[in-house]
Amino acid sequence: MQLAAVILAAGKGTRMKSAQPKVLHRVGGKPMLGHVLDAVIKAGVEKTVVVAGHGREQVQAYVDQGVEVVYQERQLGTAHALLQAAGVLKTFSGTVLVVCGDTPLITPKTLLDLFKHHLKSKARATVLTAILEDPTGYGRVIRDEQGRVKRIVEQKDGLPEELVVREINTGIYCFTIPGLFAVLEQISPANAQGEYYLTDIIALYNQRQMLVEACTCEQASEVMGINNRRQLAAAGKVLQTTILNRLMDAGVTIIDPATTYVDSTVIIEPDTILYPGTIIEGNSKIGNGAVIGPQVRISDSVIGENCEIQYSVVAGSETGFDCTVGPFAYIRPGTKIGAAVKIGDFVEIKKTIIGDNSKVSHLSYLGDAVIGNNVNIGAGTITCNYDGKNKYVTGIEDDVFIGSNTSLVAPVKLGAGAVIAAGSTITQDVPGHALGVARQRQINKEGWATKKIKS
Repeated sequence: MQLAAVILAAGKGTRMKSAQPKVLHRVGGKPMLGHVLDAVIKAGVEKTVVVAGHGREQVQAYVDQGVEVVYQERQLGTAHALLQAAGVLKTFSGTVLVVCGDTPLITPKTLLDLFKHHLKSKARATVLTAILEDPTGYGRVIRDEQGRVKRIVEQKDGLPEELVVREINTGIYCFTIPGLFAVLEQISPANAQGEYYLTDIIALYNQRQMLVEACTCEQASEVMGINNRRQLAAAGKVLQTTILNRLMDAGVTIIDPATTYVDSTVIIEPDTILYPGTIIEGNSKIGNGAVIGPQVRISDSVIGENCEIQYSVVAGSETGFDCTVGPFAYIRPGTKIGAAVKIGDFVEIKKTIIGDNSKVSHLSYLGDAVIGNNVNIGAGTITCNYDGKNKYVTGIEDDVFIGSNTSLVAPVKLGAGAVIAAGSTITQDVPGHALGVARQRQINKEGWATKKIKS
């Protein structure tokens, strides 16, 4: 049986107070639309269509090439939005899932359950419903004496006796495609909003003696729609609980889940410990046995096994195993750190390669450098990589020892085994195993201080 999906993502999301399309606001490190796309793909759809409207160029730029985007030029309602997919699905004879682009918590299992229920019941339409303690704002599912779906009434159009119903329409449906678009064209905008409601198709199907079924979602939180920033935060909290529970079940220790934030895209291996204040984002991967935190932010980075990072920021970088970073270090994009490297307090590193067993213990800046193995960088060392117009590389080979308060003016190269005297400003290459000294000779003026005081 062929299965397609149409994701309704044309709304502006006025209550979000944003120039960005609502469906591109992030939850758990990924746009809402991304979560929905993942869910339908994992549910096994063969063809995915996104209906875009407001900010359509941004939506088009976000989706993968395998996803077709159609445009709803005027936002005239959900039925009108689904009609925009008619041309794309005209040769598709199976079933279509219709999913809202602002329901990021929906799971593949729930979509599959809906699809299976639809097939088993041989319905022409199946509505995914949920039971809410407070259904205010949602369309109510009205059933007949046999328990079948009779119609769906929106909050603004419902009668008092209808609005006490707690079973709500989630906005997610399963339709048999043949005949669907012909019925959609019969929907009228005769309602309080003056829009073409997709919910009206239920009454039209019943009038034509076409079977309409309902499938109730087990977890009502899955169908939480996002219309404002508060709801966005609430959905994020639900998703965080899911992510952190999954990690803990897989062998990750999280000291305080309430103050730990991990994106849905992150991979963390077992026996890692996350301390309070840890934030791990993007396409990050944390190796087995790492200790992260407290107060660490890692984004789009790979952290090796048994590393320890505390009170630091790591962005767009990679470390080998057995490294220590921090406290108060800043590892900027483009940095690649070898195994058993020590990056100490108040160290900033940018676009630099550091070899195994090297140490940058404190108070240093390394930018645009290539550093070998077993190198010791003294406190206060700076690579002067920028001349105001161009950036240049500093090369430091294996076994170099750099004394404290050294400035390396790039482009410059320090040969293997070289030693740089503390307080030097190095502007020329230093050969291997040589001592580089670049400072004025000290002069002591006897009695100068006494004379200064008396004067």
